[in-house]
Amino acid sequence: MDLSTVVGLVLAFGLVASAILVGGSFQAFIDAPSVLIVVGGSFACTLSNFPLKTVVGLGGVIKNAFFTKNINALDTVSTLVSFAERARREGILALEGSMDEIEDDFIRSGLRLAVDGVEPELIKDILQTELAFIEERHRNGQSILSYMGSVSPAMGMIGTLVGLVQMLGNLSDPDTIGPSMAVALLTTLYGAVMANLMFIPLSGKLKAKSQEEILIKEVAIEGVMSIQSGDNPRILEQKLLAFLAPSIRPPRED
Repeated sequence: MDLSTVVGLVLAFGLVASAILVGGSFQAFIDAPSVLIVVGGSFACTLSNFPLKTVVGLGGVIKNAFFTKNINALDTVSTLVSFAERARREGILALEGSMDEIEDDFIRSGLRLAVDGVEPELIKDILQTELAFIEERHRNGQSILSYMGSVSPAMGMIGTLVGLVQMLGNLSDPDTIGPSMAVALLTTLYGAVMANLMFIPLSGKLKAKSQEEILIKEVAIEGVMSIQSGDNPRILEQKLLAFLAPSIRPPRED
């Protein structure tokens, strides 16, 4: 589980709830018509903007922001270097019996192609094509949350206009002014909370996770190609470490 995502959301909602409780009653901030307009309207707009199968998979997209397994880039480099050493020492065919040791399906499929003697250009083309579609799937998931982050404040504004129209149309009846004003103000609040405390942060987290995964897969492609060409493991290690930020590289040995 990604603790930063959980802590961030809990802290954000907790601070808003605390401010409400300190300033008065929580009950005053609950309004069914506002919920229908913002929550229901946002979901309906999302349903009309994206294919049904994409919207149905929204739960899985949100789950990825919390439960996607973090892959250590240095571990990936170490794995590739160890396989390069074995291939250089025993030949690339010796890697065939060690495929089950590799947890990453992307690396395993690339090395299997190399062991099978597939042409280097074709291996690179296959892996880059797979990488491109992985990136596209990630963008699709991010786009749903990003869209919901933009449409929920708009639905809040629509609710505000509805409430104002109701209030202005019944100024002669003081009993309707309060409920109408509540709809007008709370829909804006609900829309802002949903967008800025949930949808936009989750979209940003998915984007960051996607960038990390894409980087590691680019490292894997370079590693597989170097292993097939028989590069020196030490040179391969330096080549792969160049993909990583200096702050996470291991210290140089003097």
